[in-house]
Amino acid sequence: MVCDHLRVWVERDRAVLAKLLRRDPLRHVYQLGDLDDFFWPYTTWFRRGDQVVLLYGATSPPTLLAFGRPERVAELGALLTELAPSLPERVYAHLSPGLVDALAGRYRVDGAVAHRRLALTDVGRLAGVRADGTVLTETDLPELVELYAAAYPDNWFDPRMLETGQYVGVRVAGQLAAVAGVHVWSPVYRVAALGNVATRPEFRGRGFGSAVVAALCTRLRDSVDHVALNVRADNVTALRLYERLGFTPVDEYGEFPLTAWGSAAAG
Repeated sequence: MVCDHLRVWVERDRAVLAKLLRRDPLRHVYQLGDLDDFFWPYTTWFRRGDQVVLLYGATSPPTLLAFGRPERVAELGALLTELAPSLPERVYAHLSPGLVDALAGRYRVDGAVAHRRLALTDVGRLAGVRADGTVLTETDLPELVELYAAAYPDNWFDPRMLETGQYVGVRVAGQLAAVAGVHVWSPVYRVAALGNVATRPEFRGRGFGSAVVAALCTRLRDSVDHVALNVRADNVTALRLYERLGFTPVDEYGEFPLTAWGSAAAG
């Protein structure tokens, strides 16, 4: 179907979306993962031609994802401008460079953080890193939530993700010291995006972070073809850690909290 007053399709055919997104799988690794049954019910997909925008509704506010090649940004920007009036009053947008301006008529930008997307491209480096950790389950949730409060209070963590079986933690004297997990994981679409990686402050600098990431990456390689993650561009420590593990930069984008002009939230 077509959105009212828009020339933008609301696309519900996963085969169509997968074909388009697989043309550039590392740029679209999160969207490919969200095609999985585990995430699909929370997604709304907008398409015009081969340009695709995703609104992911399991977060509050919803997350808007729009990524494209530099030479196609103008087309994707036109889609976003046309789509903007139908979007929620508040969204958290992940956008390729240059796209936030396409939403300026509808939204106020409440902040901007540059990010890099990294992909595991040199799996040989994993062999040189000590891998350690056990798979966490729902019974570990209280301890995991407490770890994030102490080590990574600003992260976004959906407890449902433990159901994937792709969270690995290492304990020291019985205490959960470090964890690595996923934001998306899809054996069907053969992609995974790491997330919620954290080490307790008192255990940092001892190799636990790299150990759990290495263990998780080794585990994921049995079920996916592409492993990627997002890192703040100014997080030099994390960038160096992932480089040691065989990750390289494959894309850049920005994260933007957006509030519609004139909404109650905008003041």
